[in-house]
Formats: sequence, C-alpha cells, structure tokens
Amino acid sequence: MLGSVTEAEDVVQDAFVRWSEMDQSQIRDPAAWLTTAVTRLSLDRLKSARRRRETYVGPWLPEPLATDTVDPADLAGTADSLTFAFLVILESLSPLERAVFVLHDVFGHPHAQIAQMLGRGPAAIRQVAARARRHLEQRQHRYDADSRRQREVTEAFLAACAGEDVEAMIGLLAPDVTFTGDGGGVVAATPRPVRGAGRVAKMLAGFWATGQRRGLSVEAAEINAEPGIVVRDGEDIESVFVFEVRDHRITAVRGVRNPEKLAGFARLRRGR
Repeated sequence: MLGSVTEAEDVVQDAFVRWSEMDQSQIRDPAAWLTTAVTRLSLDRLKSARRRRETYVGPWLPEPLATDTVDPADLAGTADSLTFAFLVILESLSPLERAVFVLHDVFGHPHAQIAQMLGRGPAAIRQVAARARRHLEQRQHRYDADSRRQREVTEAFLAACAGEDVEAMIGLLAPDVTFTGDGGGVVAATPRPVRGAGRVAKMLAGFWATGQRRGLSVEAAEINAEPGIVVRDGEDIESVFVFEVRDHRITAVRGVRNPEKLAGFARLRRGR
C-alpha cells in the first residue's frame, strides 16, 4: 500500500493506539474495524507522501523488503505485488485508486466492503477499481515467474561482474535495460536513469571494481520477491540492488542507497 516498511509500521502502530482507546465491546467486527482504520490512515500517508516526492532529490524507488526473511506461506498470492516494478507502477495511481486496487485485487476484499471502509458507494468503488486495473495493465510488463531461472541469470551476471567481463555482462542484459539509483540526495547516486546494455554494463563494472577496492562485501538475497544483492561496508548495509528478469535477460536494475530506506531492510536482515 505504502511502498515503505517504516511508514507501514507507523500506520499499524497508529491503528493499534486508536484500537486500544476504543470501547472494544461496542465493535461487532474487530477485523473490519482494524482494516478500515489501517486503510484510512494509509490514504492520509499516501496523500502526504505524494507531496513530499515532488521535492525528492533524484529518482524515487520504494523501500526494499527482505522477503527471504519472511515465511513463504505469508507471501503466498502476494509476491507479484511486492516487486519493485509493480510498486513503481503503483506510484502512477492516485491514492484512492491505489487503496482500492490493493484491497480488492491483492487482498480480495469485496467492492461493497471497500465502499464501507472508504465511505463511498459500491458502484463508485467498482469504477475506481476498473480504472486502476486498466491503468496498470497498460504499464505492466511480463516477467519470468520462474524464480530459479531468475536466480540463474542473476548469478551469471554477477559472475561476469566479478570477472570484469563486460561483454558477458552485456550479453545478459536486455538491449534496452534501465538502471535506476536512489540516494535521496543523502548519498551519491545516479541523478537520472541510465539506459542501454553497454552503458549499464560499464557503469556496474565500475561500481563493482570500486567496491572491491573499498573492501565492500556482496551477498545474494531475495529482495521484494526478486533476485538481488546486499552490499555491506563491514556490518553496515551500504546499498541493495534488485534485478528484474524477462525472457532470460535482465531488463532493469534498481539500486537503493538512501540510508533512510535501508533502515527497515537492515532490521529485517538482522532478525533472520
């Protein structure tokens, strides 16, 4: 819903505080009450987040989520909605469209129930859901659902990076691959997306060589249900990179370096 672990935790905490202040004996359906509270608080957050992003420095990416620290049963049916590609597309929806889509298409709440949560008519909610779905379908790309294949392509690419084999790297990247880096103006990052296999390969080869000179370590990880790597400076997480794979090629690489966005990710990794 929010694209931020930290903000999601804050919303849940706010909802819990409101719940604890209620006369719970008067609430007939606690689950519905809590879902409504979290949804409305999330909408408020989405509206303020949209205003903040107007002044965000450089490209914006969602907070990474360490999905390899989560019980696979808890991700059943929702993994596709956690990918960076999907979360970035969600940003193009209005807060209302996003809330309705997530509640209905991801979590399966009926339109009538969502209408009650948001204080709108069921017909209006159905229209919002249909509009959001059309919008996403126009922008969503097909990707390799086979996680084993995704890992194989990513591992081959990382081996090519380690061997400084730029030609092999280019061969594993889609011709129109895009690299996006998010430093939030706090740390250095590419100020705009970099496109093209040759440019992206040379840039990532440079990143890898610089990391080796600095003594940074790299570990494989599943991030937002996609293959990725965690780059550490000692015990501290310096950055994470996520790879989107389609048709046996890497079509997008997304790197998050903003320390504020890595805090929640680091907390989950420590709790493994």
